[in-house]
Amino acid sequence: MDMENKENIPVEPGEVQSEELLIEETDIFEFRQEKMPDNPFLSRGCCHSPRLYHSNEAVFQHRCSKFDSHDWLKDIPVSDEMAVVDIIEVRFKNSRKDYFRTTSDLDLVVGDIVAVEASPGHDIGIVSMVGEMVRFQLKKKHILSSSEDIKKVYRKARLTDIEKWIGSVEMETTTMFRAREIAENLGLLMKINDVELQGDSTKAIFYYTAEDRVDFRELIKLLAEEFKVRIEMRQIGARQEASRLGGIGSCGRELCCSTWMSDFKSVTTNSARVQQLSLNPQKLAGQCGKLKCCLNYEYDTYVDAMKGIPNTDIRLKLKQGEAVHQKTDIFQKILWYSYVNDLGNLIPVPVEKVFFIQEENKKGNLPDKLEMFTKVVEKKTAFESGAVQDDLTRFDHL
Repeated sequence: MDMENKENIPVEPGEVQSEELLIEETDIFEFRQEKMPDNPFLSRGCCHSPRLYHSNEAVFQHRCSKFDSHDWLKDIPVSDEMAVVDIIEVRFKNSRKDYFRTTSDLDLVVGDIVAVEASPGHDIGIVSMVGEMVRFQLKKKHILSSSEDIKKVYRKARLTDIEKWIGSVEMETTTMFRAREIAENLGLLMKINDVELQGDSTKAIFYYTAEDRVDFRELIKLLAEEFKVRIEMRQIGARQEASRLGGIGSCGRELCCSTWMSDFKSVTTNSARVQQLSLNPQKLAGQCGKLKCCLNYEYDTYVDAMKGIPNTDIRLKLKQGEAVHQKTDIFQKILWYSYVNDLGNLIPVPVEKVFFIQEENKKGNLPDKLEMFTKVVEKKTAFESGAVQDDLTRFDHL
C-alpha cells in the first residue's frame, strides 16, 4: 500500500485515525523495536540503564526481580550491645551475589551503586542487603564475618565508574556472539551461553555448558587477543543455563529459575512417585532437560498426607478372593482395590476400612467380600471441581 492510497482511506465520523494503524505490516516490528529498545541491564535487575546523574533511584531497589531481598528486620531496633554489621551484600549479573566489608563513613542503603574490590581491578555492583539481615545470611551460608577473604567496598560509584560500567554491559552481547564463533571455528563441543564483563573492563567471565571435559586453552588465547581483557571460564549446569536464558514453562508462566528461584535443590523421581505422577520423562522434564523444580513444591505436603495411608503392598484377603491395590486418593483418604481375578473392576475403600481388613487378616479372619466396605464416591459438579472456572466463555451469559 503506497502513501497516496493511505491518504484516501475513508474515516468514519467521530473516528480518530492514528498513524500507528497506517504502518505497513513489514514495518510493525521495526516500529516496536524503536518504541521498546533492548535493556542490557535487565539481567542485573534494572528496568533500564542507569543514569549518569544517578543518586539511589527507585529503579534499583524493590523491583519485580529475583535479586530483591525483603528486610524483615528493618523496623526492629538493634541492641546497643550488639556490634554493628560492617558487611553488605552486593548483587551483580544474574544470580551472582557476594559480600563485602564497608566502612562507617560510607552510609550505604539498598540500591546504591558501589565500586568493590575485584581481582584484578574493581567491579561495579548494586547493594542488595544491609544491616542485621546480612548477619543472618552469613550464618546461613557458614561465612565468618571476621574472615580475611571478605573483600572491601572502595567507594560509591562515581560518574566515570558508571559511564565505564554502562559501556562494559552494552558490549556483553556482542562479545558472547563473537566468542561463540571462535569456539565453533576451533571445533570445541561447548556452548557459551553468557558473558559478564567486569565493571572496569579488565576481566570477562565466560559461562559455558558442556557434556564432556573441554580443552579450551587455545580458546582462552584467542579470546584474550580478541578482546584485550583477562579471561575466566566457568562451567555451569543445565539448570543454571535455563536460569540465565529464561523461557516459558509447560504451565504457561515464565520459568521459576529465571524469575524468583535463587538456589537449586536436587529433584528425584521419588518426588513424582509420592505425588502419584506418571513417570513420563517428556512431562516431568523442564526446559533444561532435567526434572522440573516444581516437583518439590508439594512434596512435603504429600509426605505428611501419606503418613495416614496403609501399606499398599499388602494384599487384602477375603472369602471372595485376594484384592490388590490399584491407586490412591491421598487427600480424600480413599484407596482403590480390585480382585486378582477381576483387575478391571476398581472398588473404592476408605482408609479406616483398609486398616480394619488388614487387622482381621492378621488374626486369621477373612471378611466376606470387599463390596461390604466400599464407599460411594460422590461426583462433583463442574463448578465444585473447578473445571470451568477458567473457561473463556464463562461471562458470555452476562
